[in-house]
Amino acid sequence: MTPHLPVPSRPAPRHLLDAGAPPSPQQHHRRRRRRRLCPPRARASAASSPSSSVRCCAAAAPQPTVAAAPAATRTRVFVVSDLHTDYPENMDWVRRLEVGARDAGGVDALVVAGDVAETRDNFARTMEALRDRFEAVFYVPGNHDLWLRREGGRYMDSLEKLTALLDACSELGVDTGPRTIGDLGIIPLFSWYHKSFDKEKDVNSVRVPSLEMACKDFHACQWPSDLGSDDEALAVYFDKLNDKNNDAIEEVKKNSKQILTFSHFVPRQELCPEKRMLYYPNLPKVIGSDFLERRLRAIHSNREDGAACHVFGHTHFCWDSVVDEIRYIQAPLAYPRERKRRMNGGEGWLPFCVYRDGFNPDIYPAIWSDYYNKNSREPENTQLAPWVAKYFRKYY
Repeated sequence: MTPHLPVPSRPAPRHLLDAGAPPSPQQHHRRRRRRRLCPPRARASAASSPSSSVRCCAAAAPQPTVAAAPAATRTRVFVVSDLHTDYPENMDWVRRLEVGARDAGGVDALVVAGDVAETRDNFARTMEALRDRFEAVFYVPGNHDLWLRREGGRYMDSLEKLTALLDACSELGVDTGPRTIGDLGIIPLFSWYHKSFDKEKDVNSVRVPSLEMACKDFHACQWPSDLGSDDEALAVYFDKLNDKNNDAIEEVKKNSKQILTFSHFVPRQELCPEKRMLYYPNLPKVIGSDFLERRLRAIHSNREDGAACHVFGHTHFCWDSVVDEIRYIQAPLAYPRERKRRMNGGEGWLPFCVYRDGFNPDIYPAIWSDYYNKNSREPENTQLAPWVAKYFRKYY
């Protein structure tokens, strides 16, 4: 939500977890302009070119003159999460993506950090469209991808659907395992959230709805009886799915100058606003995994400064920050109604080019990561932010 939209004018969310955090306490009057190091991908026509590239909830970066593609091989990697193409507007966005120029040996790759579509058919259509536009596409599953409520009994449980999605990726040429593109190693990491990920003090001044009421995963996903959704069992199970790639990961690390890991879920609680800032203060209990953070840290260990990056999704908060020598990025397309609250529709900067023969060194503006780059977290402070207090007075 952008800071210039008053809370009272905000429509009631369709679901509790759709109610994300509004703007940070510091209004973003002083918007930073940064030069874009990755030129836009070649466009199908001049008419389709937007006037500017916009970082969500941030100022537009100046559009540079696009030079002719160099003769030498070059690699560009774009990232995006939370496509949610069951929404027609989001599927249209995918289909409007420019087809990259097949220049002399150049590679344009796309990293998709989960939540592509709720149905297997929409998932396949989406990934096929992306494969038509990028030489390489990488994917990890998100929670929405494993929902069963619209599959008509097609799958016994969400693990069976996971297998079906990975099979579809294999058929379409979408990578779900580690691979080196140029000098960059790209490593997908399976994950799932667990409640104990949340280490910060709860908000008790208002009646917060239960996780089961707020989070559709508890009803839309189905799991074998030995994988309970109320403990760490699912998080451990998904983390162990990465073990089969250990040899491939070591090979990628050996042959890569820089490493990009990615997941759908959040690896650190610092990558989400504090509970007092959130319309649903218990959100941190259903977003992240300590197992994920330990695994990606092991992969990135001994990397030189600036050589490690992790991309994630799920919370729909744009994010770009460096924590303990690893850069963390979230670049969500999100829901159409969320984009309308961003500047100029909030999608002109997506997919975000994070790598062009080397990581883009600029940390791009995003309201919440900018706020925490300047302000310390106060996890013991549970006094609701004014907009959250107003929300609870209105709806509860």
